[in-house]
Amino acid sequence: MGEAAFLAGPMSFALCSSAMESPTPFDPDAPLGSRRAIIRRDPDDASEIEMVEATWGSDSRFSAGVTYRFARSEGQAFPSNRCLIPASEFHMTVGKKRYRVTLDGGNHFYLAGVWEPAMANWPLCNRAITVAANPEVGRYQDWHGAIIQRRQVMQWLDAEVPEIDLLVTPPARSLVVEEISAGSGRAVQQALPL
Repeated sequence: MGEAAFLAGPMSFALCSSAMESPTPFDPDAPLGSRRAIIRRDPDDASEIEMVEATWGSDSRFSAGVTYRFARSEGQAFPSNRCLIPASEFHMTVGKKRYRVTLDGGNHFYLAGVWEPAMANWPLCNRAITVAANPEVGRYQDWHGAIIQRRQVMQWLDAEVPEIDLLVTPPARSLVVEEISAGSGRAVQQALPL
């Protein structure tokens, strides 16, 4: 993985990396075991923030044969092993159609996540935390990844703010849903009535 420089202060966080300057789509349908970057507190030195590569999804050997890629936020606490999944957009599949969802304004964001240490030949892995879908996404599915804004990064990583205040459904008109046209990878703007 390329070099990343982190500037961390009590309430600030900056990631100086091409990962946040170029498109970074999050695809929840990515195959189990695919790898992507996550940001977390270094478990060996909590004063450090690190970007590491992690496997998508938990090992089914440790959960009665079920592989988990998501953790529902409702009624849950995440006191440790918090991480951030950098993203410029997230994708959805509805029937045979694919959609991309971005923040209104196009800013990069993070998805709240949790990581699990490597165990029994299964590498470091992560899951995304979900919230109830906002009105734009709710037309297609009932939930989506919990969005952590840049200003909330340290609050999430350091558990400075209760989960109930960070893991919230984004307000109406804060997300833009676009259909990804087949073959081109380009989005076709969906005009949806409110």
